Amino acid sequence: MDVSLNALAVFAVVADTRSFRAAADRLGVTRSAVSQTIKSLETALGIALVQRTTRSVGLTEAGERLHARVAPGIADIREAVEAVSDRPDRPRGRLRLAVSSIAERFLSGPLLAAFAEANPDVRLDVTVTDEEFDIVAEGYDAAVRLGEVIAQDMIAVAIAGDERQIAVCSPAYRERRGAPDHPRDLTRHGCIGWRPAPDVAPYRWEFAERGEEFSVAVDPRITTNDMALMIKLAVAGAGVTFGMEESFRPWIDRGELVPILEDFCPRFPGFYLYYPNRRNAAPKLRALIEHVRRSR
Repeated sequence: MDVSLNALAVFAVVADTRSFRAAADRLGVTRSAVSQTIKSLETALGIALVQRTTRSVGLTEAGERLHARVAPGIADIREAVEAVSDRPDRPRGRLRLAVSSIAERFLSGPLLAAFAEANPDVRLDVTVTDEEFDIVAEGYDAAVRLGEVIAQDMIAVAIAGDERQIAVCSPAYRERRGAPDHPRDLTRHGCIGWRPAPDVAPYRWEFAERGEEFSVAVDPRITTNDMALMIKLAVAGAGVTFGMEESFRPWIDRGELVPILEDFCPRFPGFYLYYPNRRNAAPKLRALIEHVRRSR
């Protein structure tokens, strides 16, 4: 069986992007070259790896199995090449990050802007997503998530201290409707809820009382997947909304939003930059890790 490492690397990019065109753009080759490489790989293996449609590329069951096995190895090889070709004091290359949309400190601008300024040869590629997935299999160098959802086999570096989720509303709404005394009273209030996709139930609001955690399934008057819209609606007096305190902080400081039910909103471990437990991290990733540690 004659299977080249280059063909497997091309297949890994196609699997990551689910598109021949996007894979070609990332690799700097033509779409036909990518297509021909995949065809040659399938011929060598004697099995179909991808399912082609007019709009996208999916993986067959065999393709999924192959991708799960080769993606970590391809990532290791790329990092090894970068480690020997880069000057230790001059990190370079594309650094792919998957970041939670509510990681306010990381996404606020200054932290990444300062990193980009200090590392001009590193090209940051940041995907803001709340989906949970295997970052190694998907070709990411690192990710930012809350500590409670990070797999134990990853190395995690704290970005800041503890966080908490809080409920907020506008002063006008509180004056008009009053503030709830207990989270269960939220079912009688106009609520602005969040859900990641139209076919997913709205997020249950999480609280704690006397050390016991519990959640409230509010019946949102308005539901969206956009935190910015939730904040605008709350400021406009549309109701109570719920999210990370840091997301609301500028509006709270200006008096446009007020926290409610704070006694039921405990703190918990915040956001972490996490990455695979490998022996030698690429210089570009090491540079980001050190930058995050200095910025705390």
